[in-house]
Amino acid sequence: MLALTRKVGEQIIIGDNIVITVVDVKGDGVRLGIDAPREIRIYRGEIYQAVVAENKEATVPLDVGCLNVLKDIVKIPSKKNG
Repeated sequence: MLALTRKVGEQIIIGDNIVITVVDVKGDGVRLGIDAPREIRIYRGEIYQAVVAENKEATVPLDVGCLNVLKDIVKIPSKKNG
């Protein structure tokens, strides 16, 4: 991790097209302005972690017991041969 000290109005440049500007500092908080192309997704850390956790939870396979109950509830038409 790179740790930098910046003052209000100073910037950090990432690559050729992302600029982070320190807008304000109050107590323990720092207000940042981020100038980046629209196709770059920018998330607050806690929001990103929540999305990752929700995606992981959504991909957990059902256990066999749940699948058997679901099979009994949903009638799947049988395929006719020929």
